[in-house]
Amino acid sequence: MTSKRELIDTGTDKRYVRRDEQGRFKEVVDQGRSLSADARHDAKTKVKPGQGDKGDR
Repeated sequence: MTSKRELIDTGTDKRYVRRDEQGRFKEVVDQGRSLSADARHDAKTKVKPGQGDKGDR
């Protein structure tokens, strides 16, 4: 089971992060890059809420 992405707002930018079992950051992506990548293509796979970047893997 992969962890849910959470949005972190630093005040200057926003990032989506996933945490590992110890609570450390495992994966970090800028929100703007994530949203623009979503708009470029349609996903073939339906995924659960919070797993939006996993659609075509």
